[in-house]
Amino acid sequence: MNYTLHQLQIFLKICQLKSITKASEELHLTQPAVSIQLKNFQDQFPIPLTEVVGRKLYVTEFGKEIAQAAEKIVEEVNAINYKTLNYQGELSGRLKLSIVSTGKYVMPYFLSEFIRLNPGVELIIDVTNKSRVIESLELNEVDFALVSVLPKKLKVKNIELMQNSLYFIGSSQLNFKNPDDKKNIFENTSIIYREQGSATRTAMEKFITTNKFSVQKKIELMSNEAVKQAVLSGLGCSIMPLIGIKNDLKNNDLQIIPVKGLPISTTWNLIWLESKKLSPVANAYLDFLKFKKEEIINKDFSWIAKY
Repeated sequence: MNYTLHQLQIFLKICQLKSITKASEELHLTQPAVSIQLKNFQDQFPIPLTEVVGRKLYVTEFGKEIAQAAEKIVEEVNAINYKTLNYQGELSGRLKLSIVSTGKYVMPYFLSEFIRLNPGVELIIDVTNKSRVIESLELNEVDFALVSVLPKKLKVKNIELMQNSLYFIGSSQLNFKNPDDKKNIFENTSIIYREQGSATRTAMEKFITTNKFSVQKKIELMSNEAVKQAVLSGLGCSIMPLIGIKNDLKNNDLQIIPVKGLPISTTWNLIWLESKKLSPVANAYLDFLKFKKEEIINKDFSWIAKY
């Protein structure tokens, strides 16, 4: 057998994504190039690694075992590269985070300078909903997680990053006959929710229940961006994090509708398991945040104060 590290990396990515097309996109390769490498890799084994059923790619049991071995090999190669950088005096290793979807408007600003200063650090971020974020933390799949509500069932440590404010948002094209009657706004307007498991949805439902608003028309969407686009189109209104609609407010495409009891204020927290032994990279990142957090907030998020 004469397979290459490149082939192992491609096969592993195909197994993870169950798609040649998605693997090619993530690896920044053409689809034919990935297909050729998969074929060349497969030709070295007498047993099929993958199979296509109904135009869908499946990994065989044998293929799964090869993928597990490939993952260990790739990790060992990465470890060799990191050790080389360490001997050269550079901070190196992986920094893995799982963040809630609205956190994508926040977390990059707290990472960019750290990554620029430490080119030997490989950054991996999974953007998903709150339930999956907590699960990945609990399973020790990541170093840190970004949440706006601290989990109750896990023992975690945390560092507060910045405030998260949620407002009632509508398209600027909407005109309300009696804007002071907020109860009627909720009853007569379609209200757009995030999916179950979202912290934004939990906060929104708590606010509506506490104020005894009756929502007659309810729409559920699976991401903050999808909710924003629906609100922009005039499909309905929603309670949304201010952090994700800066340009839409600036361009007068969206409006903040004043409602008593809003904004809802929470805090973005970077959390990690209390029992976790942090890597040198993770510890270095915490030190970076302690010194740079306020500077980043003042530089990149000062615009929030005017709302």
